[in-house]
Amino acid sequence: MSSTYGEHLKLSIFGQSHSPAIGMCLDGIPAGLSVDLEKLQAFLNRRAPGQNDYSTPRKEADAPEFLSGIVNGHTCGAPISAVIYNHNTRSKDYSNLLDTPRPGHADYTAQVKYKGFQDVAGGGHFSGRLTAPLCIAGGLCKQWLEAMGITIAAKIDSIGGVADEPLDPTCPELSRIGKDFPVVNPAAGEAMRQRIAEARARKDSVGGVISCYVTGLPAGWGDPMFGGMESRIAGIVYGIPAVKGLEFGAGFQVADMTGSENNDAFVIAQGKIQTTTNHSGGILGGITNAMPLTFRAAFKPTPSIARQQQSVHYSTCTPCTLEIQGRHDPCIVPRAVPVVEAAAAIALFDSYLCANL
Repeated sequence: MSSTYGEHLKLSIFGQSHSPAIGMCLDGIPAGLSVDLEKLQAFLNRRAPGQNDYSTPRKEADAPEFLSGIVNGHTCGAPISAVIYNHNTRSKDYSNLLDTPRPGHADYTAQVKYKGFQDVAGGGHFSGRLTAPLCIAGGLCKQWLEAMGITIAAKIDSIGGVADEPLDPTCPELSRIGKDFPVVNPAAGEAMRQRIAEARARKDSVGGVISCYVTGLPAGWGDPMFGGMESRIAGIVYGIPAVKGLEFGAGFQVADMTGSENNDAFVIAQGKIQTTTNHSGGILGGITNAMPLTFRAAFKPTPSIARQQQSVHYSTCTPCTLEIQGRHDPCIVPRAVPVVEAAAAIALFDSYLCANL
């Protein structure tokens, strides 16, 4: 099913942007794992809408209600299910989309596939709103990985062409990433916020790139071929709306390297096998090599923009112009940072279960 992910854990996400609730069910989790709900809420708050001037003004608490799977602060072996109730919806803003698709959205393709029965309000099941339950599952997996000494952190690499300083891929100093706006260089962060404000003033939007770093991973997680760690992570990261590109380690730069430049030389450091560089992004043959796992995800500009755009009427097959109503982010990249962390955590914890059960 398209809304289900995982091999040993099974994550199912349900709901629509304006349905009464959205939620997730996470099955296959061992009993006895500790759950810190306050820590989970703090993680969800990083993604929640309506908190600053560069996100949508739609305000939702994003406080999950757990229905099963957690008893007295620990997993109990039953499927973990949770819902988040939607309160601040304005479905009337989307009534014209029944006959006119928004450029850049899934409106037209959903119309064809579901024969007009899809929910158009807020994008329905295609909405970025569904990343909230993804973050419930990912926030939990992130806690369980942290208990093993594995840390996942993401940051903004660029927004609208404004770039941040990169971290060292062999030994990323994750503590340098800002808390309020996740960049390394505060000046770059301020320039990014200005770029977002300029796009909003023009009734437009901008995209960007998020980089993710995983430290503390042991060697040996993942499998060759279709079970490779890149495949596992890509399978869930591409489920995040607006992701259009993904690269691991040096990514597309390797196409311009020679073998001697791209190969990460092996050395012994503190009694362990390491590499001097990390062009592979911590993965060789689909299997982790104990170096930091690094990848970057490219996000397109938010397709819902306030300026007039060209579209068509389904009913008459005639051209028209469309002005999108509703409340939308001029740039989704800042709120997508914890979503990328959540996706990575789910993929990694599933891989852990595959290797240890």
